Amino acid sequence: MPCVTYDDDAPLLADLMPWSVAPLRVGRGWPVGPDVRSLKARWDALLKAEVADREALFEPSRSRTPHSAVARLPGQGGGGTERLVRAAGPCAEPVRVLAAPFDEQWLIPDHRLVDTARPELWRVADERQVFVVETPDDVPLLATSRLPVLRLGTIRPLHRRPGGAEPNLAPGLLDLLAARLGTRPSPVDVLAWILAATRPDLTVPLTEDPELWASGVELGRRMLWLMRRDGERPKLPGGRRPYVRAPLPARPLTLDYDRDEETLLLGEGRVSPVPPAAWDYEVAGARVLEAWFTARTAPAAPGTLAAIRPPSWPQTWTSELLELITVLALLSDVRKRRADLKPTAPITATDLRRAAILPAPATSHRPASVLDHPEEGPEGQFALL
Repeated sequence: MPCVTYDDDAPLLADLMPWSVAPLRVGRGWPVGPDVRSLKARWDALLKAEVADREALFEPSRSRTPHSAVARLPGQGGGGTERLVRAAGPCAEPVRVLAAPFDEQWLIPDHRLVDTARPELWRVADERQVFVVETPDDVPLLATSRLPVLRLGTIRPLHRRPGGAEPNLAPGLLDLLAARLGTRPSPVDVLAWILAATRPDLTVPLTEDPELWASGVELGRRMLWLMRRDGERPKLPGGRRPYVRAPLPARPLTLDYDRDEETLLLGEGRVSPVPPAAWDYEVAGARVLEAWFTARTAPAAPGTLAAIRPPSWPQTWTSELLELITVLALLSDVRKRRADLKPTAPITATDLRRAAILPAPATSHRPASVLDHPEEGPEGQFALL
């Protein structure tokens, strides 16, 4: 991506949302997958293996081996804390995560399986939370309700505490915006503006023009709705709903696109209409639909846990694919509208410094203290917190 510089003194995203967390790192592919039943079967296969075989199946790293002693993941009732080499319990119930851009999969929430779990994110993950993920794109942010496990970029939660409490915004920013705009925005309004206005260099032009602000927030809220996909199902205008026109094979091996017919080809299966904008949608240089398909069909090495997969293509994957096509097509239209958002009447970084909002205090760059109960440590010991 070419480097573009701006000279309008817009504040940085890092200034407006000061608490950030580095990406999670699972360290092995098999605890993550698009199918819950396969994940549980992988766990069972691991525990049934002889001790000598268990280590190889686990795929150890410098951070995790079957002998590692780790605490339970915050907020997760499943997953033991005894060393994995002695584990005999059931699989922790998989949780929904964002495994890749626009690709929601499942993760076994067991700290013993994850190299770098970022417990501070698990502590604030709930139905009110929104995670913002930085990407190296012209539209540089993803937003998700799911815990992101993709190694793409820095993660910025909207809320510093569970239950939607304490926004991860520079202290005083909401007050200043309320004074300049004549109405007090909510934290979600500010996030919507950030999604709509953030530039590739991660600067965020702000405005004190109420009409422009309202327009940007409306656009950003639509982006947020499409990215989170946790409300009413999106639909393409004009009744152009994608359908399965020819049945998908039990194991589609290839994915292609007929641009003239606006048809997605999964082996002998046919899905249409698929707008070109949905097929062409990329994040970080990768076509989203191709990456989604590859995550479900790429061959795994025989004898590995990752090779345990559904025997045939599940119907749920087809439903997810049809919805993903719709989301990408609608987001492509939003991208065009986003390019037309030209902030005027700016609130600059200098303005924020004069108002003593920037630099944000050091405490706002660190996780909030959210621990109101003990968390189970290694080997079942409870830490005194």
